[in-house]
Amino acid sequence: MLSYLHGFHAGNFADVLKHLVSVQILNYLTDKPKPLFYLDTHAGSGGFALLKAQAQKTQEYQNGIGKLWEISEPLPAAVADYLEQVRQFNPQPELKRYPGSPWFAQSLLRDEDRASLFELHPKEFADCHKKFSKDRRFRIYQEDGFHACMAQLPPREKRGYVLMDPPYEVKQDYRTAVDTLIQAHKKFATGTYALWYPVVERSRIIQMEKRFIASGIRNIQRFELGIASDILPGMNASGMIVINPPWTLKSAMDDCLPFLANALGDRQGFYRSEQLVPE
Repeated sequence: MLSYLHGFHAGNFADVLKHLVSVQILNYLTDKPKPLFYLDTHAGSGGFALLKAQAQKTQEYQNGIGKLWEISEPLPAAVADYLEQVRQFNPQPELKRYPGSPWFAQSLLRDEDRASLFELHPKEFADCHKKFSKDRRFRIYQEDGFHACMAQLPPREKRGYVLMDPPYEVKQDYRTAVDTLIQAHKKFATGTYALWYPVVERSRIIQMEKRFIASGIRNIQRFELGIASDILPGMNASGMIVINPPWTLKSAMDDCLPFLANALGDRQGFYRSEQLVPE
């Protein structure tokens, strides 16, 4: 299925969590002197206009970046780092645009780093190719990132970050995502991997967690942000499962998740931050 377009959901609370975690990972990895390889399995278009039809139809950004944009009080350090990146994407004072995952990588990667972006949807691929193909560090592929990413692992840099945020258009994506990351880890055990997931049916997330725990992979952390109870219909929470996280990540998330749950959840928010599998 190729009906999913992220423009309807850009900048929502789930994007806030996903990109905040990514910024923390990229900041940590690029602080080291050796080159880094970044791989995005479902890259999307790379950026979104919040005042155009797709985003305006749902206005989901209002429960995410829209709320953070207006906060004047001091922010937790990780939230401030993320928000600074979004402000760079909006040169004007007003919030008009929201960056996709590839743009955060483009902003934070260095000259010596390298990136591969995968996107199967024809229109999303065309937009992504237009935005990033002139950057010599980037290669853009119109392929299924679940499978095509394997050919790029292990990277020649021996250091890498793989971001996987599939649309979960089909229920099989939950199993495919876990299977892919388990196989990727076998090829490149020292890489950092982050899997974004939506909480629509909690039972599916529990099954994902059990499969990661049973995989034999060590050092897995889980971060989750919710704006309403699981028992309500729709996606009211999302999470990130991170393999081989930076040692600084959990403390940063412990600091900012309570703030985000309160700021975005209108007193109904909740969060989770845990070491799912020990080192």
